[in-house]
Amino acid sequence: MSSQKRVGVSVDAVLGPGVNIDGIIREFEAGERLIDLINRIGTPLPQVCYHHQLGPIQTCDTCMVEVDGKLVRACATELTDGMAISTTSPRADAAQREAFDRILGNHMLYCTVCDNSNGDCTVHNTARSLAVEHQTIPFTSKPYEKDMTNPFYRYDPDQCILCGRCVEACQNVQVNETLSINWELPRPRVQWDGGVPIGESSCVSCGHCVTVCPCNALMEKTMLGHAGYFTALPAAALDGMIDVVKGIEPEVGYEAIMRLSEAEAHMREAVIRKTKTVCTYCGVGCSFDIWTKDRHILKVEPAEGAVNGISTCIKGKFAWDYVNSPDRLTQPLIREGDKFRQATWEEALSLVGRRLNEIKAAHGPDSLAFISSSKCTNEESYLMQKLARAVVGTNNMDNCSRYCQAPATAGLFRTVGYGGDSGSITDIEQAGLVVIIGSNTAESHPVLATRVKRSHKLKGQKLIVSDLRAHEMAHRADLFISPNPSTDLIWLCSVTRYILEMGLAKQEFLSKWVNGLDAYIRSLDSFTLEFAEQRCGIPAETLKQIAHMIVDSDGVCILWAMGVTQHTMGSDTSTAISNLLLITGNYMRHGTGAYPLRGHNNVQGASDHGAMPNYFPGYQKVDDPEIRAKFEQAWGVSLPPKSGLDNHQMIDAIHDGSLKAMYLFGEEISLVDSNSNYVDASLEKLEFFVVQDIFFSQTCRFADVVFPASPSLEKEGTFTNTERRIQRLYEVLEPLAESRPDWRIIQDVANQLGAQWDYQHPADIYKEIAALTPLMAGVTYERLEGYKTLQWPVAVDGSDQPLLYTKEFHFPDGKANLFPVSWHEPTDQQDEVYDLHLNNGRLLEHFHEGNMTYRSQGIKEKTPDTFVEVSADLALERGIHSGTWVQLISRYGRGRVRAVVTDRVHGKELYMPMNSVESPVNRLTSSHTDAATHTPAYKETSVQMIVLPEPGENPLPRTNFRYGHPTPQHGVEVERKWKRPDYTEPGSQKLVQIKTRETKSVST
Repeated sequence: MSSQKRVGVSVDAVLGPGVNIDGIIREFEAGERLIDLINRIGTPLPQVCYHHQLGPIQTCDTCMVEVDGKLVRACATELTDGMAISTTSPRADAAQREAFDRILGNHMLYCTVCDNSNGDCTVHNTARSLAVEHQTIPFTSKPYEKDMTNPFYRYDPDQCILCGRCVEACQNVQVNETLSINWELPRPRVQWDGGVPIGESSCVSCGHCVTVCPCNALMEKTMLGHAGYFTALPAAALDGMIDVVKGIEPEVGYEAIMRLSEAEAHMREAVIRKTKTVCTYCGVGCSFDIWTKDRHILKVEPAEGAVNGISTCIKGKFAWDYVNSPDRLTQPLIREGDKFRQATWEEALSLVGRRLNEIKAAHGPDSLAFISSSKCTNEESYLMQKLARAVVGTNNMDNCSRYCQAPATAGLFRTVGYGGDSGSITDIEQAGLVVIIGSNTAESHPVLATRVKRSHKLKGQKLIVSDLRAHEMAHRADLFISPNPSTDLIWLCSVTRYILEMGLAKQEFLSKWVNGLDAYIRSLDSFTLEFAEQRCGIPAETLKQIAHMIVDSDGVCILWAMGVTQHTMGSDTSTAISNLLLITGNYMRHGTGAYPLRGHNNVQGASDHGAMPNYFPGYQKVDDPEIRAKFEQAWGVSLPPKSGLDNHQMIDAIHDGSLKAMYLFGEEISLVDSNSNYVDASLEKLEFFVVQDIFFSQTCRFADVVFPASPSLEKEGTFTNTERRIQRLYEVLEPLAESRPDWRIIQDVANQLGAQWDYQHPADIYKEIAALTPLMAGVTYERLEGYKTLQWPVAVDGSDQPLLYTKEFHFPDGKANLFPVSWHEPTDQQDEVYDLHLNNGRLLEHFHEGNMTYRSQGIKEKTPDTFVEVSADLALERGIHSGTWVQLISRYGRGRVRAVVTDRVHGKELYMPMNSVESPVNRLTSSHTDAATHTPAYKETSVQMIVLPEPGENPLPRTNFRYGHPTPQHGVEVERKWKRPDYTEPGSQKLVQIKTRETKSVST
């Protein structure tokens, strides 16, 4: 073979293994599939069911080729050296056409009046590439109705070609395991939970199935009647047009019909925009194209996002209604007495500039405070901290990472030097063992959870979960523990001590890379297995099992979230996690490391870019004279030398009278800060309060001026996700009415205060950031163009670090530090009066308090209100049923809510989601905080529960996915199709005859 021509290889190159494809020798990579090589070199080949992110499904048979004289499916064929492959032999061509003809028997082609005829329909494009004029197997309708029961998408069995992409995506990518194909039915069909309506199934509306559907069988309802020029016609008219098309097809063939549909599809390009953006919900950082027609959002199309690929969750795929909500703020508002009136931008900005200058002149710059948004862009957080420091002269600057992930950042700073994930989500996928602590990952970070679920299901990854609730990840775990509240630090240190005592620590790693081992070992004296068993309620043998699972695994990643950080020991527990990883050598290589899961889309980026009281951008300390001098020179001002107030301290400072004014944007502090009654009382005392938001939030009630901001779809900029990945977002829609992007408003305010900023675009802002911030020195908009990303630190030459600590840890000597911690009793403990422990957190379908998601009609239909989860035992004891109204009373406030009886909680544990404005859980939480970071101890809350006599309906409708019954299986299970008596492999029959434009018939 070496004497034959090889394509794409230089003369001097070392030749690798090769195959002969259609007469040309092609090199391939080890383990590469034939179809991937064919696609890589650009050889045309039909492939209806194949999707590179799904792998071989083998249901459509259209990718048949000849290999060494045998017909095989290219998608399922792994390449070996010397193969002779023909993609165009008569046998291969006939088999491809026969397979596609069978598909057309399941699908009615009416492309001209189909909303899916947008140039990317796999069935349409395959019919064109094969030049099909007529189908031999006629279409016959299936005996099933359209399923319209999901609020977001519909399923049309008559259009379904049974390719199984949707099933593969649901079973093995999303791993919700709802969809299957019943191959044993006389007419097979896709089923939800084995045969119930979609709206009554376990479907979580993630949208994977819709995204990968190669035709119009599964389609977003927002597309129906909107995408095409003819598709908005009444159903009767559409049906008539379809009948006309099908009636003329035998005479004129598909060529003329296809040309008409493609002309109409080309016309659509003039009115349909496809714009890349980054999701504005959780910290996973999914990216996708949004299709719009004027301001109507047709659909969200994920494809090649660095984080998510084809994946989305219910919010990212469908919860964008809020952007066009009639509740949007569109003009500035000024308070007059107890009411607000609309004002011009000039009037509102002038008032803000005058009042902030007056208060600064009277009380000094530290009488003002600024709070940035973890939902807005990096550039906007940068400008907000620059406004505070360079224009006003205060370091009173913070963002909502204070409420969630600051303790995780502190724990990582202490031990390894960077306050961010030590690797990427791909590392979590590669780990031999994943440990999840205090994170309801499947609901809080659903797309990231799919990667864990997939590796656990398909690749043998082990999973340990520690949580108070038996949520989905707990049910999937190889080992689930439910320690007593606020005791994670104890079992972590106990397991670490046991590993050290048993000689199981990675001694070579510790000797080379870690400081402080002896002092750390002494700090573990009290953390015996017996003490852990007593305080955590976890048997010592289980703790030993955890230790051995960790040391026996090839790579350990630990994921944690607010169940760890929102305690008075949040920083120390986060530190204990990192200590355990160091002791076992689980840093510095792929498939290992620490992963604090950031809650908001840009909570990592807001802190990275200086929206903190003690750091300039890039975690450069404000009290470091050299660093401060650098910023003073760049900004042309003198800067305050000491750290400012964080947002927890700001509330106390308002109460004691030292803080007079506040400027806040994109933050619902009235609902999300702990002990919100205390917070509201402080906001009422402010002399002047400026709020910037897209809706008139609860916080706006206390404002003196409200600026109308633009959401992420109406601006450009960058977000940084939980894995330190910086991504660009583009303007999908123009700002609504008089609303403005936050960066423009902040610049306007700065100039009212005497600055002379003239940023024309967020790219201008990032040039300044990169020049001043070594962590982002090489970040440019050009390097982030489209779907390109960078993970900090980014060197000047643009090289980034998806995996941290490959050469050293981020300390002067290059070594990590073991940081001793101790345990103390949690605050707000249960007693005879407050006898129940109240936990709280997120729901899959809602985000935080629901300011955005409650404006999605589909989500409101599925989950219209908040609730409190009550265990079956407690419900029986107290006479509670799902729907019973109860009053929860803590030492700080009270709330009225309906109960849901569930096995997700046990004993005297309660769980209340955060998604409520009327009954916010933070009316009940305290002002206690983590000592190191002042993160509120939201999870340390005790309550009493009074059962109210009034009747109530179950707050979770029967259409909620939690009532469903998934049907796990190994993908589409195509072998069951092959066993059907009516199935024969294409090309195995003596004669195949399909009419095309090139030939009247093709025979074998």
